[in-house]
Amino acid sequence: MNIVDLIIKKRDGGKLTKEEIDFFIKGVTDSSIPDYQISAMLMAIYFQNLDSEETSELTLAMADSGSTFDLSSVEGIKVDKHSTGGVADTTTLILAPLVASCGVPVVKMSGRGLGFSGGTLDKLESIPGFRIDVTEEQALRFAKTSGIVLMSQTDSLTPADKKLYALRDVTGTVENIPLISGSIMSKKIAAGADAIVLDVKCGSGAFMKDYDSAVCLAETMADIGRSVGKEVTAVISSMDQPLGMNIGNSLEVIEAIEILKGNVGGDLLEVALTLGAYMLMSAKKVSSEAEGKAMLLENIKNGKGLDKFRELLIQQGGNPGIIEDYSLLPLSPEKTEVLADADGYVHSMNTAEIGRASLETGAGRASKADSIDFGAGIIMKVRIGDTVKKGDAIAEIYSASKEKCLSAAGYLKDAVVIKSEKPKAPKLILDIIK
Repeated sequence: MNIVDLIIKKRDGGKLTKEEIDFFIKGVTDSSIPDYQISAMLMAIYFQNLDSEETSELTLAMADSGSTFDLSSVEGIKVDKHSTGGVADTTTLILAPLVASCGVPVVKMSGRGLGFSGGTLDKLESIPGFRIDVTEEQALRFAKTSGIVLMSQTDSLTPADKKLYALRDVTGTVENIPLISGSIMSKKIAAGADAIVLDVKCGSGAFMKDYDSAVCLAETMADIGRSVGKEVTAVISSMDQPLGMNIGNSLEVIEAIEILKGNVGGDLLEVALTLGAYMLMSAKKVSSEAEGKAMLLENIKNGKGLDKFRELLIQQGGNPGIIEDYSLLPLSPEKTEVLADADGYVHSMNTAEIGRASLETGAGRASKADSIDFGAGIIMKVRIGDTVKKGDAIAEIYSASKEKCLSAAGYLKDAVVIKSEKPKAPKLILDIIK
């Protein structure tokens, strides 16, 4: 079998067989196929696409390119969750302890943030002492004792995906639904969960800008899951404004704790409850979304969710004192307020530009090598539909320097549109695909 022949076949619109896909992924994994030929194949796939069968075979080949995480020794149905990324998307820190407090084990491998999408690992690392580098042996032990593990992806998991992702990032081949789906689902399959709940974002702050693209991505991933016997549920949720009010690593940890304490509601809580309810349904703990949400809300009210978060912190070396004393978390020293320049209604937001503003503060990274300021970020003061007066604060910006604050303020001010007419209330949950 010759890789040049396979590149030409796909370039000309041919369908790759399982054997040909396996050959390609093996060559990616063991580096027997050079990067320039891998890149050529990625470009051929980008333009000619993959059908559902090819996409499933590619996903399985990537999942099998390294070790898989065997969770069979952990009792119960194991349910994983994945978000396609957004701004102020802190759902994992809320729903993981809440779902675990209901008796469903949550073993979640998360990633770091890149661009305006924040990463769960960065948020966890803003907590003093918290260890994300957990071995598989430790993860199994934690899963059996506490029922919750939040950890970084092990080096041996899906090495082919790591190589392909890095090359897609530099060859302009990221925006392809089969490649996106294969990347996400290969990691979820290798991570060993029995069922998967996906949060597919849609809107100005999402990778998928429109509803039809989001549905296509969700259905493709659901099809892959079905092909390997996994139950997959996809929630299509809006990212036309930041999901939470706090943007930035330690700031998002604080908002998650406030929600677990029952002090804060809003869109972030609603999406966390929706995703958590479908995780409970997948685990056969409840029979409906309403029943699942009620169970999760009860565990906020009675403190069991917060107790599970505290147990997670202690288990992985984090300082549990942060729950009562937020001053133990980093906060950047410079602060700037962004003020409304007119009376009216908050009509719309460019969420990607708000994410860019958070990058300017130092809260995110533009490239994988960038360092992060864990105490930097933005606290939004308004939502779409709110009334404002000229001079009202629409956001607070925190950064290490006044220059960074002012740079971020420029992006944020342009991103929040104020008009005299009241906008239509944005819909949060756009669809559920089961």
